[in-house]
Amino acid sequence: MSGQRKLFCQLGPTAYRLSSWKCRTIRHVQNLHDIGCWALERREERLPALICTHKSLIRRRLGGVDMRLQENKAVNLALAAPKVSGVLIRPGQIFSFWKLVGACTARKGYREGLTIGSGQARSGVGGGMCQFTNLIHWLALHSPLDIVEHHHHDDYDLFPDFGRQVPFGVGTSIVYNYLDYRLQNNTDQTFQLVTYTTGEYLCGELRAESPLPVKYHIRAENAYFSCENGIYYRNNEVFRTKIDKHTGCCLERQLIKKSHARVLYDPKYIAEEGNGPCSCERESTSR
Repeated sequence: MSGQRKLFCQLGPTAYRLSSWKCRTIRHVQNLHDIGCWALERREERLPALICTHKSLIRRRLGGVDMRLQENKAVNLALAAPKVSGVLIRPGQIFSFWKLVGACTARKGYREGLTIGSGQARSGVGGGMCQFTNLIHWLALHSPLDIVEHHHHDDYDLFPDFGRQVPFGVGTSIVYNYLDYRLQNNTDQTFQLVTYTTGEYLCGELRAESPLPVKYHIRAENAYFSCENGIYYRNNEVFRTKIDKHTGCCLERQLIKKSHARVLYDPKYIAEEGNGPCSCERESTSR
């Protein structure tokens, strides 16, 4: 922004690469402290209890985004999904997205896809991985797994709601390898992630050894757009409710995200959505 001193990584491509190398090196060193704690074992056989399932449309209509990037994203997700699918998260273990997927490079077959940085839509090799961690995050929210690392880019509302399936504000932001998405299993049973792509969807399942005694509801409330000094913002609150399956009683209601995000697309699309509760307010429930 004008009047503010630029960060070193903003001084040009070379400075950005040096900053990225520094961050990646620091993360590699930090990871050495957790050797033996990573969830790396994968098993084709699925655990018996289905905790939650979800699928997300791969080729979404995003205003102004080249559909070529959407097609490339489909390729990228198809390459990454098998590297996560079947992973067992045993008690005490940590699931790390980047530990399993690794760097998404052209040499591995990844293509240029949609990426998001500094509140802008861009393109880069391996683009589309945020959709993958979005899916995993949504599954995790319907479970007792602890989210121990989660970054997001929801200070900005980049795209209009064209068929949004989950509440705004529960997305993720990742950058290899220093912005990761991580879960820790602090329960007494093993969980398993199953991920795969079809022609249209990225699909995921969270499974466990035994059914859970509780279920989780994720719901957006107080959703509206506001105009402040000529700038539009998307507002909402996202709550997670834990319900006892046997009694139906609410055991916990937790505010997990409150959003006040600047709208970066043409405000005419807001009129199409309606200046009120969004389509994403449909309730989502774990099994």
